Amino acid sequence: MVVDLQLAPKQKRSPGEPCCEPVAYPEIERSQAERMSAVAKALGDPIRMQLVDVLRKNAGRVCVCELVPLFDLSQPTISHHLKVLREAGIVGSEREGLWAYYFVHADSLDELRRWLA
Repeated sequence: MVVDLQLAPKQKRSPGEPCCEPVAYPEIERSQAERMSAVAKALGDPIRMQLVDVLRKNAGRVCVCELVPLFDLSQPTISHHLKVLREAGIVGSEREGLWAYYFVHADSLDELRRWLA
């Protein structure tokens, strides 16, 4: 079977003209993507993943002083990582005197989990 192909010379597209129609479109809105990317970015550090792991396994609140011995990092560095997680909405904290107690927001990863499923 012989197929006769017609070859045409290449033609330049004008600037900004798409080469073809998109085959897929985003299903999430920009604001939802920004929220989920903030969570993913906060979890993108191995220490933060380990911190969330420790906090989620603890039914109550965990003091920073209990977290520092688990890592080969200084207390200010641990606090920085916890701040990033708190700003992303993954963990919450309560202060009692000099100490800060941290806990995982149970529903903080639900949106990302549903999207990934």
